[in-house]
Amino acid sequence: MDILNKVRDHREEEQRLKWEGTFSEYLEIVKERPEVAQTAHSRVYNMIKNSGLKEKDGRKMYKFFGEEIFGLENAIEKLVEEYFHPAAKRLDVRKRILLLMGPVSGGKSTIVTMLKRGLEQYSRTEEGAVYAIKGCPMHEDPLHLIPQHLRDDFYDEYGIRVEGSLSPLNAMRLEKEHDGRIEDVMVERIFLSEDKRTGIGTFSPSDPKSQDIADLTGSIDFSTIARYGSESDPRAYRFDGELNKANRGMMEFQEMLKCDEKFLWHLLSLTQEGNFKAGRFALISADELIVAHTNEAEYRSFIANQKNEALQSRIIVMPIPYNLKVTEEERIYQKMINESDMSHVHIAPHALRVAAIFSILTRLEESKKQSVDLVKKMRLYDGDSVEGYNQVDVDELQKEYPDEGMRGIDPRYVINRISSTIIRKEVSSINALDVLRSLKEGLEQHPSISEEDKERYLNYIAVARREYDEIAKKEVQKAFVYSYEESAKTLMDNYLDNVEAYCNQTKMHDPLTGEEMNPDEKLMRSIEEQIGISENAKKAFREEILIRISAYARKGKRFDYNSHERLREAIQKKLFADLKDVVKITTTSQTPDESQLKKINEVIARLIDEYGYNSVSANDLLRYVGSLLNR
Repeated sequence: MDILNKVRDHREEEQRLKWEGTFSEYLEIVKERPEVAQTAHSRVYNMIKNSGLKEKDGRKMYKFFGEEIFGLENAIEKLVEEYFHPAAKRLDVRKRILLLMGPVSGGKSTIVTMLKRGLEQYSRTEEGAVYAIKGCPMHEDPLHLIPQHLRDDFYDEYGIRVEGSLSPLNAMRLEKEHDGRIEDVMVERIFLSEDKRTGIGTFSPSDPKSQDIADLTGSIDFSTIARYGSESDPRAYRFDGELNKANRGMMEFQEMLKCDEKFLWHLLSLTQEGNFKAGRFALISADELIVAHTNEAEYRSFIANQKNEALQSRIIVMPIPYNLKVTEEERIYQKMINESDMSHVHIAPHALRVAAIFSILTRLEESKKQSVDLVKKMRLYDGDSVEGYNQVDVDELQKEYPDEGMRGIDPRYVINRISSTIIRKEVSSINALDVLRSLKEGLEQHPSISEEDKERYLNYIAVARREYDEIAKKEVQKAFVYSYEESAKTLMDNYLDNVEAYCNQTKMHDPLTGEEMNPDEKLMRSIEEQIGISENAKKAFREEILIRISAYARKGKRFDYNSHERLREAIQKKLFADLKDVVKITTTSQTPDESQLKKINEVIARLIDEYGYNSVSANDLLRYVGSLLNR
């Protein structure tokens, strides 16, 4: 019954947050907490900012989007800093429609949904509290009650600018119910809610012949005309269009560029002047953020039509490209799987990574620098350390193609192929090879991929397969080497002794004969070459190791097997190269002897306990690596 208790707690909390009082009492709240009178754009910006901010590589990362949007830090930073921030400061940007443009399944709808859900939660906090004239269908700002000729005085006293005019309905109610006494008008706290159509609206275009403009601006209630005597009486009008209901919050304009022109004309006045025309009334004020989204093809078609020039000037386009980081793409797939009914299926480690590698390769543009191929570019974008390159190089690569990421394979395609694999195989475990096979088969059935792209994508699958081969060998290498950890430590100590003698230009002593001898150059190079240390770079690498040893000694710490990541990797690779024959025998033997069987079981246990495999995927991995080593 815990869920019912939570429902009850939520209900009680909402009752506690409710407030209503007169306009004069509301002004006391405004004087104490001016933020309750902020604009819709300001509310959205403060909601995002208050969720937290951290900086990484000079980029601002907003925690508000952190759990849902992956790999789009640049696009999100631009969205917040170039639109929401200046709009919150009442700059001219707020008089523009925000249009998110990007490829399918790139995150546009997710961003809008997050803003809507975020506003619903934020309006329940003290910082995001929203107050409205009680009983108003448009949830009108109570400050509209301040007469125009007194607004400068109000600004002098409260430091708050009042924009917009009192709606026809509330103007009539003020005269008829309160005899013009604004201080007696009742005000209530409201909670933004898309379900209840309070401050959040969604408009979706349909057949232009059947869709009515009333969906946007409301309509006359003909059943009340006899009672009120006129169509121009605001009490005979239903203020229930999406523009009415989204007042004080935001409206999502789905597929805006597919709309009939008559629906877009209302946006011209709303964006520029903050009002729109409805019925036989004067212009109606509205304070709302309008967010639309579209794809690149539709946008190009829209701007090519000269009749749309007036609306074009009132649109700010924010490109939302695909993510271009392999690690973040993995997170996208994992999130989509967790939200599905596939979450019980075991997906072997690196299966999603291999799919991500394929997807990212399809989205990248070939660099103009001959020294940077797509795989190297992919690694640099993902934050991997690539010898000879730094963050400056990454920034230069990103500037080569400003629209990079607007094309390629979308995440839904990958998830669809993974789903197909699971359903077709009816197994509880899938691995990287299953995923790659399914991706390849899907390309043959994909109707919107050209033959040229198909050939290119098939090549990327082959590249992803080669990347997986290296990952798989490294995974088995680590599991095997762990069983030989003492050997690894001994090898490392031997290497460090030789490095110390080399750097200090001293001799070593044979442990058996005591005879002096030169440092073992062959041993040192056999280890260093495993991680690509060149002949020219060996001296700097060895000196770096010695400096690290000295730093540990000064802190009273012992330099050990785990103290230097690259050296540990080199030791592992060297040991694995020496053990390759053992691995080949143990992984491919049809009838392993007792010692081989023991070793296999140890490796499988380690793959399961420490690397996230299950028994099926661990055995599959060993067999596959065995076949690679025998080629």
